[in-house]
Amino acid sequence: MIQEGLTYTCTRVVEEHHLAVNMGSGDLRVWATPSMMALMEEAAMRAVAPYLPEGSTTVGGHIASSHVKPTAHGRIVKATAELVAVEGKKLKFVVSASDDEGLIGEGEHLRFIVDKEKFM
Repeated sequence: MIQEGLTYTCTRVVEEHHLAVNMGSGDLRVWATPSMMALMEEAAMRAVAPYLPEGSTTVGGHIASSHVKPTAHGRIVKATAELVAVEGKKLKFVVSASDDEGLIGEGEHLRFIVDKEKFM
């Protein structure tokens, strides 16, 4: 059953393809904001995936996040999502990301439950 309070944390090592210079989101060799937001989305998706009806999935509808501190190549980043509201098929999450020095970003994310076949 999908209910408020579900959480999930994803962990990644910052690799070459995650860097801003390689993603086109900047010209520095640091963890890119799009990489951080993708990890936040993955954490939200995984938080509810085991509780979805058969044939369903979730899709991202909106994400808003700060990115307050750089993280270097080779460092470990963790993103956590917590489900804070369920409104029918609309799921609201609080998301955050951190490295070994602390918080690097936080925000809100909306996902929607959809039927896989109908969606495609």
